[in-house]
Amino acid sequence: METKLVRIAEISATSKHPIFTSVYHLINEDMLKQCHKELDGNKAVGIDRVTKDEYGKNLDRNVKELVQRLKNKSFKPLPSLRVYIPKGNGKKRPLGIASYEDKIVQMAVKKILGAIYEPRFLNCMYGFRPNRGCHEAIKEVYQRISYGKISYIVDADIKGFFDHIDHDWMMKFLEWNIQDKNLLWLIRKYLKAGIMEQGKFEPTEEGSAQGSVMSPMLANIYMHHVLTLWFKLVVQREMQGECFLVNFADDFVAGFQYKSEAERYYKELKERMEKFGLELESSKSRLIEFGRFAEQNRRARGECKPETFDFLGFTFYCSKTRKGGFVPKVQTSRKKFEQKVRAYKNWIYDNRNRPMREIIKELNVKLIGHYRYYGVTWNFRKITTFLHRVQQFLFKAMNRRGCRRAYTMDNGIRSIAFPSISTGVYSFPVELAAKIAVHTVNRFLQNNPDCFALVEWVLFDTHTESVYESEVDKL
Repeated sequence: METKLVRIAEISATSKHPIFTSVYHLINEDMLKQCHKELDGNKAVGIDRVTKDEYGKNLDRNVKELVQRLKNKSFKPLPSLRVYIPKGNGKKRPLGIASYEDKIVQMAVKKILGAIYEPRFLNCMYGFRPNRGCHEAIKEVYQRISYGKISYIVDADIKGFFDHIDHDWMMKFLEWNIQDKNLLWLIRKYLKAGIMEQGKFEPTEEGSAQGSVMSPMLANIYMHHVLTLWFKLVVQREMQGECFLVNFADDFVAGFQYKSEAERYYKELKERMEKFGLELESSKSRLIEFGRFAEQNRRARGECKPETFDFLGFTFYCSKTRKGGFVPKVQTSRKKFEQKVRAYKNWIYDNRNRPMREIIKELNVKLIGHYRYYGVTWNFRKITTFLHRVQQFLFKAMNRRGCRRAYTMDNGIRSIAFPSISTGVYSFPVELAAKIAVHTVNRFLQNNPDCFALVEWVLFDTHTESVYESEVDKL
């Protein structure tokens, strides 16, 4: 099975316009059993209430019957269970939870689509792709602005992207490379499966449910045709100056050298989205002056400092190096910072009656996750401020448990851990970062000798460890 998928990927990568007419047969017992093995058994269950363990008790029989239904086309996906999870802005995000058997079939379809489309996706796409993520997308934006002639940024966000994917256009895009009617039939079945909310069935005339195994792949295929291919084949060819596009799911940033070309793209972008049933979120989409010459140009016009823009939880802003050169810097966006602080505060107060050791252990895991994402170059201040805010909430919550000595600076956490935020996607020199970090901590401890008994560094490779040890030895 894996060999066949590799072969499909090779054909897709080497052919100008590959067409696949027979791939449905790959959804066989071996593939479905492999998909069952790979699925996370801790995920929420769908309307059938079947778990991975329950399905696996009679795996051979269940898979054999499933393959037979797929072959004779008697297979019918169950509606997704609609649930809502809170968003940071107080709103709720709708998710669709498929039944377990549907998850298995969706993963099989995802594997086939991945083999076909991954080699064809452009390098500017970073969402839901193997070995790619948010940090790589941020680095791409940073490098384009740092080393290019970019002076204008179009920051755009699509309103309710997953909920407004047009099914007819989706199928047309798939038919461009896939002419296996059976596979297309199965995908359309899932698009039209509907949702179940509070016991009521609702048909799905548009959109692809977030939370679906297959949905991220379909979303990428849709954006590939609607946005990234259009930008490469049409927009870039019409521009006289430099330009770039970085896309992550429904978030994307485009940069331009000339204002007129940026304005043209922004206007055509709105029309492009409308053509395919999409709409830009007006509150999150705008054109700004940003880049190497933005500050001096705005100063010459009597305007304030350059505007900033947010992308994937970070705020990009114009700054300078120690030598006075231009450099775009990033920090945790104000919106995400406050959302995270609020989420941690709520979690602490909701769990304040649990044993202290459990709270600290779980909180440390959460903080390490926060450090791993937001621990990038130039974001040290936001990281430390965030930690300080979390500590304050923790001290306050613990001291309200009925015992003032339950948790205090003097009788509680006496250690703290910092991540090495120097060696991330920006390739900031680890030697310089270690020097800054170690000496900053040392000054704090000198000014606050009774605050912590132990300060640890979270380091991810032996080289970084040796550099930090060297700086500590110099103290």
